[in-house]
Amino acid sequence: MSDRPITYRDAGVDSDEGDALVERIKPHARRTMRPEILAGIGGFGGLFQIPKGYQEPVLVVGTDGVGTKLKLAFLAGKHDTVGIDLVAMSVNDVVVCGAEPVVFLDYFATSRLRAAEAEQVVKGIAEGCLRAGCTLIGGETAELPGFYQEGEYDLAGFCVGVVEKDRILDGSRVRAGDAVIGLVSSGLHSNGFSLARKVFEDKLAPQLIEELLVPTRIYVKDCLALRESIDVHAFAHITGGGLPGNLPRVLPAEHRAVLRRGSWPVPAIFERIQKAGNVAPSEMLRTFNLGVGMCVVVRKRDAQDAILALKDRGQEAFEIGAIEAAPGLAEPEVVVQG
Repeated sequence: MSDRPITYRDAGVDSDEGDALVERIKPHARRTMRPEILAGIGGFGGLFQIPKGYQEPVLVVGTDGVGTKLKLAFLAGKHDTVGIDLVAMSVNDVVVCGAEPVVFLDYFATSRLRAAEAEQVVKGIAEGCLRAGCTLIGGETAELPGFYQEGEYDLAGFCVGVVEKDRILDGSRVRAGDAVIGLVSSGLHSNGFSLARKVFEDKLAPQLIEELLVPTRIYVKDCLALRESIDVHAFAHITGGGLPGNLPRVLPAEHRAVLRRGSWPVPAIFERIQKAGNVAPSEMLRTFNLGVGMCVVVRKRDAQDAILALKDRGQEAFEIGAIEAAPGLAEPEVVVQG
């Protein structure tokens, strides 16, 4: 072994590159600032105060990642949209409780940090925060030599939201006869990519990759605005597990959601996956969102008003089914007919 002193850089960690990244991301974080933020990027912890106007504020927290969709970003060398996915997966969960997302933090880990590449990821995170109305208050960048494959990274996101205690949505107000409204998705969002990649394998042409990389739609502002004008009984974020795995999470005991196949448009990408992989319809339904990224449960008489209110905001939505009583049913379920 050489007598030359070993440095952290020799071990694979470039502190200068990390410092450069911090400077690069500060302008992106500043774009997302809310007035409640007391301290953000650069400190040991982010500080924020509860927004004014809440009488009994309850904090709602969520965390998620992007999953193997990142593999397509690596393949395409496109890193400016997966940050939007990262934010979307957490804020869409938080808003289901009726909460307003206020702050977001990210965790970026890689074997060798490339500041320019990481900046593109954070740029996407900032864009996602703007779409959700929350602040990118901080995060962590970890350079872990030899831990990840060269040229790859992983992401995790963490969101904190606030909701008035007596306005928490927990599904307890859902009743038989309520209508289920589906808000259209922008594609696969961030779920089912292990199956999609298995189906296409070496057939991932650039145009297909671009289509698959379309970022997850962020429903926060539409959901919060809808709740101010319509008596919303529940929201359900349709992620891994599809409609059968997520809608039951907001249904009371001994109730089911009966959905009508064909009542909403299914994007062509899902049919392409099904045909290319000979995937069973039931497998498609429990793996992908199939064109519905968020569900809203309202009284039947409010359904059309809700759809029109969403349409006025540029969010396409359809009445896709109804809630039924199911005495004796062990667990709430989704039934798709047609």
